[in-house]
Amino acid sequence: MTALSASPGFLSVAGSPWLSPYRPLLSGGHQQTLLGNYWRRAVFSLPSEAISITVDPADGSRVLCHCHWQPAQLRSHRLTLLLVHGLEGSSDSAYIRGITRLAWAEGCNVVRMNMRNCGGTDTWTPTLYHSGLSADVEVVLRHLAATYALQKIAMAGYSMGGNLVLKLAGELGKSAPPWLVAAVGVSAATDLGPSADALHEPANRMYEWHFLRNLMRRFRRKCELFPEIYSLNHIGPIRTIREFDNQITARYSGFADADDYYSRSSSARVVPSIAIPTLVLHATDDPFIRMSNSTRAALAINPCIDFIETPQGGHCAYLASSDGSKRPDRHWAESTLVRYVLHQAEQHGS
Repeated sequence: MTALSASPGFLSVAGSPWLSPYRPLLSGGHQQTLLGNYWRRAVFSLPSEAISITVDPADGSRVLCHCHWQPAQLRSHRLTLLLVHGLEGSSDSAYIRGITRLAWAEGCNVVRMNMRNCGGTDTWTPTLYHSGLSADVEVVLRHLAATYALQKIAMAGYSMGGNLVLKLAGELGKSAPPWLVAAVGVSAATDLGPSADALHEPANRMYEWHFLRNLMRRFRRKCELFPEIYSLNHIGPIRTIREFDNQITARYSGFADADDYYSRSSSARVVPSIAIPTLVLHATDDPFIRMSNSTRAALAINPCIDFIETPQGGHCAYLASSDGSKRPDRHWAESTLVRYVLHQAEQHGS
């Protein structure tokens, strides 16, 4: 029995070669989310090259990328997949490693990007990171394309990274470079305000505490590294993600307040302008990512977007039951993502 909803987006892609049915391993968004985060995976060991890319010459901000290249004679002709992690994640997040392993096995180059400050790079930038820094993703894409003469690149992100990827795709619109063949957002935080508020609901407080603990730890570290910029003196009690964004993110990142930050940084504002093949996967039982009806309609009506909304899947999980094969498609979203970008790369220019 398929668990895919009969949304306009699903109906438009039913029968596509990259799409397989999603059969949830277990029901319940919290169960999926928590188990998906701790599900044991194979040991990750792939040849990689760590590179530093300057994303803002004005203040010297750099990001760290881990690149997994196919043999040099094949590199420029193979699809390159850029992966962007979620809030307080890194290039070592489990889903990033899982996608990397799958895409590499299919012959892709894979680049695992760390957002500013992430992956142990707090000293690499005097700034914080936030959900509006889609320009950083664009700089990394253009650097890779120019430096390695790459002919086909796709970008994919989870949660906060999904918002960044979709935001960039919308901002580029019809001006997207010809080598950018596809984009994917999984559990993307398209509507930041409602999602931030959902984290404060009683059932989601454990997630909010987790994020806040790590965000405050990172902010204290920035105060130590750059005392001329950051200070704890004016910071009152912070009990919610919205309070963190109002008192810290907005103050130090050029926004008037949290509402201004959420409004300007949400990809929902620009998804109607997306003009490259784009896949958006969203589970309605995601505990804290909220998608407005207007965003849902904008995704469904855009002919460049394949929008698939499932009743189950949780947040960044999509654990699937075995279909009887020796190698079950356990992480459905990860394998669907890889099949999608490979399909779009094949279709590109044909």
